Amino acid sequence: METLRQLQQNLPPFAFDLIKFGNGLILLALLLVPLERLFALRPQRALRAGIGTDLGYYFLTSLLPKRLLAWPLALLALGLAQLAPAGPFPWVAAQPLWLRLPAALLVAELGFYWGHRWMHEVAWLWRFHAIHHSAKEMDWLVNSRAHPLDLVFMRLCGYLPLYLLGLARPGAGQVDWVPLLVALLGSMWGYFIHANVRWRLGWLEQLVSTPAFHHWHHDNTGPAHRHTNYAPMLPWLDRLFGTYHVERDGWPAAYGIDQPMEPDLLGQLLHPFNRRGP
Repeated sequence: METLRQLQQNLPPFAFDLIKFGNGLILLALLLVPLERLFALRPQRALRAGIGTDLGYYFLTSLLPKRLLAWPLALLALGLAQLAPAGPFPWVAAQPLWLRLPAALLVAELGFYWGHRWMHEVAWLWRFHAIHHSAKEMDWLVNSRAHPLDLVFMRLCGYLPLYLLGLARPGAGQVDWVPLLVALLGSMWGYFIHANVRWRLGWLEQLVSTPAFHHWHHDNTGPAHRHTNYAPMLPWLDRLFGTYHVERDGWPAAYGIDQPMEPDLLGQLLHPFNRRGP
């Protein structure tokens, strides 16, 4: 722990973040790669096509979106401080963490659901989100394949309601664990639901999302299923809003999108701005 503090003090923030996220990548691989080998839904190589691009996305999306989000969240904090110095709902902010956290998870999940749904329904947002759906093989690292602006939009949809409702406290002068825990739990769950594992969890699948639930979201055997199963963690939200689809005894036969997508990282980052793209 002391070594970690010394590194943080002696290294530039960007370099420290690279080391931190590199260690996180190793831990994720040590956990999920053996699970994918032991319980594989489909046989596929660990070093599959496109894995280099997805590794690039892992570091890019770990480092860049939080820096881009800092500006709108700082402006929000400034605006809230001017309008309501004690916070928009002081009684909410005064609640203990064990009460605020589950409420924040639900509120953020609602925001993520609608943000994700808009990415599919609004053409110019889909141009960014199509990059994530371009993967033709599913495994845990596909979770990282996302345009940084796609992630910024998604996270704003989930985080803004937390601050507006007082569940998160910008500029509180101390670490606010609510948005940090929401982000950490959501990120870890995202790697799990993309994993190439054949697990089915019985009745628990009605309460929490699973690989079976999310793999149908990536289905490319027809246009309908790709526009279902938007919730990152709570599938009953899709039941509530009429976008749920899981086949009890089946899995998607194919993943990906019908439109062409550049195979390299730079080409994909520029893809949404290409007028000839989807």
